[in-house]
Amino acid sequence: MADPWKECMDHCLEVTKQAGKMIRDALQKDIAIMQKSSPVDLVTETDLKVEQLIISSIRKKYTTHSFIGEESVAAGAPSILTDNPTWIIDPIDGTTNFVHRFPFVSVSIGFAVKKEIEFGIVYSCQEDKLYTARKGNGAFCNGEPIKVSGQEDITKSLVLTEMGLKKDPEHFKTMMSNIETILTIPVHGIRSPGSAAVNMCLVACGAADAYYHMGIHCWDMAGGAVIVKEAGGVIMDISGGPFDLMSRRLIIASSRTIADHLTQVIKEFPVGRDDSEG
Repeated sequence: MADPWKECMDHCLEVTKQAGKMIRDALQKDIAIMQKSSPVDLVTETDLKVEQLIISSIRKKYTTHSFIGEESVAAGAPSILTDNPTWIIDPIDGTTNFVHRFPFVSVSIGFAVKKEIEFGIVYSCQEDKLYTARKGNGAFCNGEPIKVSGQEDITKSLVLTEMGLKKDPEHFKTMMSNIETILTIPVHGIRSPGSAAVNMCLVACGAADAYYHMGIHCWDMAGGAVIVKEAGGVIMDISGGPFDLMSRRLIIASSRTIADHLTQVIKEFPVGRDDSEG
């Protein structure tokens, strides 16, 4: 069989579209908000319902597959990536955006086999942009091929990151210091759309030239990682080493030159791993 996972991807596309419709419908109603680990770590009834929809649909068809879902992990499920076919799911990437009806809200699903991501799907629901990629087959938005900008001059780059509460004041200072450092390279600007998966796709389609983040999770990155690679982008660890899906940190860029420049100027702070406690 030329592509043993095509059927999985086709099924994933259908359930992703259903999830997107559920999110758009929910945006027309009052949104019930709950708090997870902090006042800015939010979850809604829709997050829970969308994840349940996705996992139940896939589990019925693929009974032996494994799952890592954001809300399942929050409820106590393990976040361990094995060699087993594994669906890595963020039902609403950009929950704070969803709560405020800020327009960058996405469903993100990555499918990994033997710890390698085989395909990724990111659906930016309110934009109605469906980003897809299958390893070795290119990256697409609404069926049209996409590619990174190819920009190699960081002074001509638009850089994406995300800013948020850091419980450790030194980590907060480092986060803000990194932003100042990058702005004074100088670059054309920094943007924070609020959805890691969308950020990755914006680099993949050439709308931005780089994205870096420390403190995100595997479900934020799994769908977009293969899309970036298949669009010709560079993805690596914040230190410059190989990308590690469970590391909670990454740099992606339109070129190796820009990625290397960012690794040299960004200061790190510890964020733990998804596959270990603490």
